[in-house]
Amino acid sequence: MALVHHELCFGCGRVNLFGLLLEVEPAGRDAVAGRCFLKQDHQGPERGWAHDGVVGAALLEAMGLACGLEARAVSFEVSVDAPAPIGEFLELEARVTERHGLLAYTTAAARLDQRMVAQARGSFRSPNPDTAEERTTCPST
Repeated sequence: MALVHHELCFGCGRVNLFGLLLEVEPAGRDAVAGRCFLKQDHQGPERGWAHDGVVGAALLEAMGLACGLEARAVSFEVSVDAPAPIGEFLELEARVTERHGLLAYTTAAARLDQRMVAQARGSFRSPNPDTAEERTTCPST
């Protein structure tokens, strides 16, 4: 089952037509994998190519979901390796590499047809000490 913050979330919301409509599922402990479709609305300064910020937002969302539904970004860094064409599915994977108290450290990758498009790393904080060690789970509906 796909992980979703809420239905209007820009990153993973199912009804936000201007958003990424990111579909990720748990892929083992503290990891997610999935995809998003790069739409015409996601174009950057070069016609026909996704804005680098959209690719970065997809990586950020995947890393956050790998940390848990309540985790929020503290910092992140994106390295863009290649442009991403509009009209394609961007494949994403993210995982938590370590946890220290309320903080989780993550890495993520975005690919198109096995070709690396971008990589990211980040740190996320759980707002609640009681849920800091919770793992990625699907929300109840």
